[in-house]
Amino acid sequence: MDISMADVGSDPPTMGRLLMARAADDTVALKFEHQQWTWRELVHEAAHRTDLLTELRPIDDRPWHVGVLMENTPDYLFLIAGAMLCGATIVGLNHTRRGEAMAHDVATSDCVAVLTDAATERLLDTSSLHCPTLQMPTDAAATVSTPSLSVSASQPDTRLLLLFTSGSTGAPKAVSCSTGRWARMCILNPIEFGPDDVAYNAMPLFHGNALMSAWGPCLRSGAAFAMRRRFSASGFLPDIQRFGATFFNYVGRSLSYILAQPESPLEADNQLRFGFGTEASLRDRSEFTRRYQTPLFESYGSSEGACYIIRTPETPADSLGRPQAGHDPEILRPDGTTCATAAFDAGGTLINADDAVGEIVSRGGAALFEGYYRNPDATAERIRGGDYWTGDLGYRDSDGNFYFAGRTGDWMRVDSENFTAAPIERILMRSKDVTAAAVYGVPDIRTGDQVMASIQLHDGTQFDIDGFSTFLQSQSDMSPKWMPQFIRICAQTPITATMKIDKPSLRRQAWQCDEPVFERTQRGYRRMTDTRVDELLDEIIRHRSPGQYAANNIMGKQTSGDTVAASCHDFD
Repeated sequence: MDISMADVGSDPPTMGRLLMARAADDTVALKFEHQQWTWRELVHEAAHRTDLLTELRPIDDRPWHVGVLMENTPDYLFLIAGAMLCGATIVGLNHTRRGEAMAHDVATSDCVAVLTDAATERLLDTSSLHCPTLQMPTDAAATVSTPSLSVSASQPDTRLLLLFTSGSTGAPKAVSCSTGRWARMCILNPIEFGPDDVAYNAMPLFHGNALMSAWGPCLRSGAAFAMRRRFSASGFLPDIQRFGATFFNYVGRSLSYILAQPESPLEADNQLRFGFGTEASLRDRSEFTRRYQTPLFESYGSSEGACYIIRTPETPADSLGRPQAGHDPEILRPDGTTCATAAFDAGGTLINADDAVGEIVSRGGAALFEGYYRNPDATAERIRGGDYWTGDLGYRDSDGNFYFAGRTGDWMRVDSENFTAAPIERILMRSKDVTAAAVYGVPDIRTGDQVMASIQLHDGTQFDIDGFSTFLQSQSDMSPKWMPQFIRICAQTPITATMKIDKPSLRRQAWQCDEPVFERTQRGYRRMTDTRVDELLDEIIRHRSPGQYAANNIMGKQTSGDTVAASCHDFD
């Protein structure tokens, strides 16, 4: 049974109402390891978790915010479902944050308590927290509670979730998501599920990819949600076969790790109908479809929920697609005027970047964005006159297709020419040896920027810098100004917990790191020595002018935050 606006009655839709509509549904709702629950059973589990959440409700006027620091387990899902019924707010805490960074997230989101499990309790430094921590009891479902919907949970503007942004461009911010907003997203979601579908998810439940792209559509349609405790590239194939998955959600990095596994004829032996995700390269999408005989569909969006762009079968290969119904994005200059339509040469290279590239702005999107919790300055940066400014750069062709050009911090200026990182990254990803690529600006000796690229190679690749240089020069759309001045070979690309490349840390380290870095010279690329690194730093310090990078931006300093090396996850 697929739930529509009519199914929740004349009252505004909320997640609690969507959940209660499943209270008598005896089809499978959740699969986890060797257990499963029906929708009826899941609703009763949720009702029992409301008892725990109610015990944590403050008796004063503090917000009813409960932090959850857990792996992907049924208890995590039952807590979210319980909050749908009672009106509590679940604060999804990123388990790769540590020490002061974690304490900051807990404090600024006003958590009255933090719930953990056996695997995550050890990650907390309780001495730095202002609130108690509780490990979820092992007998959490020992009693039977009657499901019901509280008054506050019936109000669509009740805050249900605080979801932190990925932190790929700075400190994570807590995005507010009301029960009404998520319910509307579930009902209007373009993902087509039926009650016979099984959605497989290994993305963390503290981020919107798992909740908005997978579990929400399952709740709306009655499909089963199959969940893994944590992402595993080697576990992907046996999981989708064991669960009978017909759908999976992903981010680009997770897809690349799956494809790094040895190819097997068993990969095509699956029931997948399609996959849905973000930020996968064209090559990876094509390769996955070839190996798993499964089409992939992509969208552009963010945790803030104010702008969505969807790919269709007619979408050009490198394009994000066209706006989803109900969204009206444009490409604007900083002064709010509309950028020119993108123009391309015969080879498909953008030839009017200065005029065509601007920020992707969702007209009227401010009404869809519920703000960053207790962060009015960050919220104000996104909102101008009712419009939502995404912080992402893009351009649009004459057919209305949008293209991603990087973050607003991805602009580079080389020899008085401005351009962005994304087109260069797409070129680097064409190499059969490259599994991840990040492009960013580092300081030129005297003025402007130099292009630096960090690449991660497929396992077992014997890197040939001369061959790679020849590959770059053979790309017809590689502008001479785009050629990387520095190429870093990363053993593991630094990523955030939501598997986005952490460019700020790469930019801070620049060429001063413990990994191989090659510099482009008149004789081709040459590996930098410690002496050359020191010489270059001295030259920049002598010549830098106002507006250039400060020297400490390239001293390789690490900051606390949600950056995690790929080796912290099971990517084998």
